Amino acid sequence: MALTVMRPLVTEVCDGCHTTKMAYVITQRCCNDASCVAECPVDCIRPTPEQREFANTEMLYIDPDTCIDCGACVDACPVDAIFSEDELSASLARFADINAAYFQRHPLEADLAPMAMPARPPKELGTLRVAIVGAGPAACYAAEELLKRADVEVDMFDRVPTPFGLVRAGVAPDHPGTKGVAGMFETAFKRDAFAYFLNVEVGTHISHEELLQHHHAVIYAVGASTDRHLGIPGEDLPGSSSATDFVAWYNGHPDHADSVYDLTGERAVIVGNGNVALDVARVLLLGPAELGKTDIADHALEALRKSNIREVVLLGRRGPVQAAYSSSEFLALGYLPGIDVVIDEKELELDPASQALLDDSEVEPSLTLKVALAHEYAGKPVNADNKRIVFRYLTSPTEILGSDRVTGVRIAHNRLVETPSGLIAEPTGETETIDASLVLRSIGYRGVALGELPFDDARGVIPNAAGRVLGADGEPLAGVYVSGWIKRGPRGVIGTNKTDAQETVEHLLDDFTARKLTTPTEDRAALIKLVEQRQPEHVDRNGWRAIDRIERERGKAAGRPRVKFTSVAELVAAARKH
Repeated sequence: MALTVMRPLVTEVCDGCHTTKMAYVITQRCCNDASCVAECPVDCIRPTPEQREFANTEMLYIDPDTCIDCGACVDACPVDAIFSEDELSASLARFADINAAYFQRHPLEADLAPMAMPARPPKELGTLRVAIVGAGPAACYAAEELLKRADVEVDMFDRVPTPFGLVRAGVAPDHPGTKGVAGMFETAFKRDAFAYFLNVEVGTHISHEELLQHHHAVIYAVGASTDRHLGIPGEDLPGSSSATDFVAWYNGHPDHADSVYDLTGERAVIVGNGNVALDVARVLLLGPAELGKTDIADHALEALRKSNIREVVLLGRRGPVQAAYSSSEFLALGYLPGIDVVIDEKELELDPASQALLDDSEVEPSLTLKVALAHEYAGKPVNADNKRIVFRYLTSPTEILGSDRVTGVRIAHNRLVETPSGLIAEPTGETETIDASLVLRSIGYRGVALGELPFDDARGVIPNAAGRVLGADGEPLAGVYVSGWIKRGPRGVIGTNKTDAQETVEHLLDDFTARKLTTPTEDRAALIKLVEQRQPEHVDRNGWRAIDRIERERGKAAGRPRVKFTSVAELVAAARKH
């Protein structure tokens, strides 16, 4: 069931010689921020943010038959995901066909009309002052857009001493290219119009009302800081935790640096099979030789060096067609050194509704590939000396077993049933026990309420209309906006936040131009004075640069990208060395 796409190579004739025209190819680490789209002179990158498919696409694609091999997209890509076809490594070679398959399903209709330049607020309105609460991708994309679109001063607040949120504390250490988006933000934030107020917690060191005294508007881009729970017996046993916390631990987040995980057993179980679950499985199994080349936190590297875990089982409550992982991340598992991907062919038998989805003439190639890969893994021999990532489909945990610590998981086998609202997984009555010493739930993030701001507890978001925060009466609150996961819920990848932030900023600028925002009574100098009084250990841009420089120097000495500081005290001390 391998996905094979045959396409002709385009040749160009020059002085009687034939040369092969190589297309550029977007590969695994694509962040979907669409920076490349506007740079393409022949408009051959899809889907674009304006297209319906963009909201749910796994990645972007380049049409090989239209690409003119100019390389403009390569320079625009913030995560180095684009390669010439002849430069693809063995682990990326298949992406040439993956890109081509997308355009077989969605033939290119080029739109070479000139792009409309967004309007800037009139100069007579003066300088727009905006506070952004949060420093992750959603916050950074909002700041970048503001700096491009207006005469503005942007003040960014975060409760930890470092910026970039999940780029620093969420992206797996063995995916360093994905973290390259931070470099793009650093370039945009060199202007004096931008200021960091790190290690400053809104609600503790400064209030929402005080932010509005110093700014025309506040954008909350705080993400989804907690995780969803299973709600089953034994979930609180030692040895049972969230993947969210585990990821923060191995990435050196100060809130989790002192956590301890039991890695003495040979098997771990992850509940969920999204990309975060795949990240955790890789980190648990890669070993110190591979992880020692990354920026993984020292405490995690030392613990994993002593780990006995040789098998990680991922539980998905539905079938391979509905699996939450992306096809590109699933494909990458097949190239991990010393690790087998294990799938039982019997678990790939599809129910009629799932088979119908796969047989539909309009099925997305990424879904076809996802199922084809599962069959390929199921057909490969297993090396007894290798570690294993085991995928289990149509299974749900019903109890985490153990008295004083985790010893296993009881799972129920499911079947998919068609209902008016879609396919649901229901138990068959058959159960099974899997021995394990570590259980990590990876079933999604969830936003939390922020002070007195409105909050939709059912959805875990701040209620809003396209970024404008709504009050109890359903009307927008003057000067209050949201972007990112706290706006739309925890879905999408890093680059998804770009179009989301652009929407929020567009409405903020419309409100500023329409004079709907209250002019602040205080300026940045007054803000700095207030923050210095409330939080003397705040970290500004020079402080962050000092942290960044010293971490990189420590990394260079160890042959790694950086060696992170993992406590607030260490980070603040490093910040003072600028």
